[in-house]
Amino acid sequence: MKMKMKKTFLLTFAALAAVNAVVAQNPIIQTQYTADPAPMVYNDRLYVYTTHDEDGSTWFTMDEWRLYSTNDMVNWTDHGAIMKYTDFEWGRSDAWAAQCIERDGKFYLYVPLISKTQGGAIGVAVGDSPYGPFYDPLGKPLARSGNGDIDPTVFIDDDGQAYLYWGNPNLYYVKLNEDMISYEGEIVSVPMTTESFGKRDGDERRATLYEEGPWIYKRNQLYYLFWPGGPLPEHIGYSTSTSPTGPWKYGGVVMPTEEGAFTNHPGVIDFRGKTYFFYHNGALPGGGGFNRSVAVEELMFNADGSIPPIKMTEGVPAIATLNPYVLNQAETIAFSEGFKSAQDDKVGVFVTANHDGSYIRVRDVDFRDKGPSKFTARVAGTHNDPVTMEVRLDGVDGQLLGSFRIPRTGGSDRWQMRTLENLPKVTGVHDLYFVVKGSPASHLMYFDYWMFSE
Repeated sequence: MKMKMKKTFLLTFAALAAVNAVVAQNPIIQTQYTADPAPMVYNDRLYVYTTHDEDGSTWFTMDEWRLYSTNDMVNWTDHGAIMKYTDFEWGRSDAWAAQCIERDGKFYLYVPLISKTQGGAIGVAVGDSPYGPFYDPLGKPLARSGNGDIDPTVFIDDDGQAYLYWGNPNLYYVKLNEDMISYEGEIVSVPMTTESFGKRDGDERRATLYEEGPWIYKRNQLYYLFWPGGPLPEHIGYSTSTSPTGPWKYGGVVMPTEEGAFTNHPGVIDFRGKTYFFYHNGALPGGGGFNRSVAVEELMFNADGSIPPIKMTEGVPAIATLNPYVLNQAETIAFSEGFKSAQDDKVGVFVTANHDGSYIRVRDVDFRDKGPSKFTARVAGTHNDPVTMEVRLDGVDGQLLGSFRIPRTGGSDRWQMRTLENLPKVTGVHDLYFVVKGSPASHLMYFDYWMFSE
């Protein structure tokens, strides 16, 4: 079954690549395997915190949490690893599903870890911006039930009370204090009733469909609890309540089981008048149950507040255009093939082209009425054999604006600027493609940033 699922998604991805990814948007990140999306809106920008499945994993091998953001829902900027499990002195392993929330200008990242002495536990880190740096203010776990302490979700209600939910196979919650790093009272175990979470057949260990990965969301005074449901492979179900602490009423299936990954993880957020539903699957080449990828759909509601089921699709439309006349990071990508992201202390995040034909697509670039006269990029390379980058419009074989040879700088710590002048006339909104050509086996070139000049 695993090989069948992988083959299905490889064929799907190949078909999408054959049409130059003109339509494809999902998965939203292609330069790393990502999972467990946790969206957050701050200052009119949407951020998504993810876990990171290591390449070639045969288990949930996850050492860090990553951050991506967007202004338009199609071009996603990679901000790299914002924290690792080793940043918690008490943590031993497993940087699994986390969530970040802002309160009074501080950012609180709730994480599950295997501790060095007590098994699974929920920790918290604090930062002064969405990007961090984050630090552990407690030096110890925030909460621990002793049974399946993973997948925290945090929610601040309209009255200012914050709630922290988590758990697999049980569901727990606490009311957080205003400082967001402590709580009073006992950990509450939510009653796992079929009225709240649906009935599971044939499993003596679990009476309900609830599996893990809860997510709290509020709309029109109704509280929604989204959760991955079993048996495996997981679907996404939901329950509703008129209170953030229940009792919960089972609402049905939001996202049915689809092939590719036997887990799933919801994240729901409102952004500029729309509601978006984040999840993960195994749709990238080499993907599967332990090499997953984050995707997004628009979430709709019926008049009575119920949710019609949604399927995994090619993605959502853009809600804004991209300005090419400011410095744009090369790791701001709508879709790519053959590129991987990298990170160091000097440059931050950059991307690497790994084979002939590697490309980056940037969607809905607005060149305006006048159009550009010059293009500039910061690049690096290590090969004597010729490697070139082509700048094209609307496809990997679309209109050529120009091309240049990648310099042999000696590595990703040494960069040079390359410029194209006397560009063809370009106006209006187009998709922009960076296409790399060359014969070296890997690491054809490094790409840091680009911009056009009017």
